Amino acid sequence: MRSSFPLFPDSASTHAGTVDAIFIIWSLVSIFFTALIAGLIVYFMARYRRRHSEEVGANEEVSVWLEIAWSVIPLAICLAMFVWGTRSFFDLYRPPADAVEYTAIGRQWMWKIQHPEGQREIDTLHVPVGQSIKMKLASEDVIHSFYIPAFRIKQDAVPGRYTSIWFRASKPGVYHLFCAEYCGAEHSRMIGSVIVMEPRDYQNWLAGGSAGKSMVASGGDLFQSLACVTCHRAGATGRLARGPALEGVFGSPVKLVDGRTVIADDNYVRESILNPTAKVVAGWDPVMPTFQGQVTEEQLSQLIAYVRSLGPIGSAPAGGTGGTPAGTTTADSPSAATTPQTAGPGAPQ
Repeated sequence: MRSSFPLFPDSASTHAGTVDAIFIIWSLVSIFFTALIAGLIVYFMARYRRRHSEEVGANEEVSVWLEIAWSVIPLAICLAMFVWGTRSFFDLYRPPADAVEYTAIGRQWMWKIQHPEGQREIDTLHVPVGQSIKMKLASEDVIHSFYIPAFRIKQDAVPGRYTSIWFRASKPGVYHLFCAEYCGAEHSRMIGSVIVMEPRDYQNWLAGGSAGKSMVASGGDLFQSLACVTCHRAGATGRLARGPALEGVFGSPVKLVDGRTVIADDNYVRESILNPTAKVVAGWDPVMPTFQGQVTEEQLSQLIAYVRSLGPIGSAPAGGTGGTPAGTTTADSPSAATTPQTAGPGAPQ
């Protein structure tokens, strides 16, 4: 789709109006003051130029209120724009509670996208109109940048940690998806499409696709196959408790052996899987092995989705089948939150 005003891409998300308004108003304010200052310079050059060689400049009386005005007025304008821009920034990076999480992993030179229901896409993203979508981003190699001009969103995908951004598409259509960070020789070919569909059409697309297991179910299978369940077992005590159970730990504060307290979020769980000794949980020994090189970025996202789904002991993982049966050894995924080794896939051996 092309906009009738070629200087701007289509406006197809709830963010677009605010971002455009900030850009346009700040541009107009800048143009106004640039023209005003340039005009005054030219006027004063002509009005107060020296007309005779013997002329000597006269002392002028300083106006205190004029000095205050030309300092306070621009300051007030800048502060107003700062507050407006800051509110827009926070809105862009604080997804609403009803946002559905999709995962996008950048690599040279493609975007690998997985839906929570299990569908996988390469360089294409299907989403329903009107639904809040949170994109969790990661990179397998270098820095990439997830950029959808029509939605006015752009966020770097950084190796070694997760970043995120969200959007809510406001009208159906097909929109460009770019990598906006130079990422190597084929960077210019890292182009994809975002296909926004009516909710019913989107459900039909989901039903007609070759969906695999959901993120949670795939993570549960990995949790079993990597033997994480042997150490992170719900209700295990004594010698059987080689690692903490992870039920309900995601999003909770975790106390470390060095006295610090951290929140068990996506990046914490990821680090716990790949570098278990980085943040050792109080009360546990750093005996968990690293899974660096044994799991891909996609598998890490699945494991984290599984850990996030685990509720209190005895409840079923919120998100589908697969993995550990509810109420049994629903131990958590490899790096869950409260493990001495920061609980990672396949607990301490």
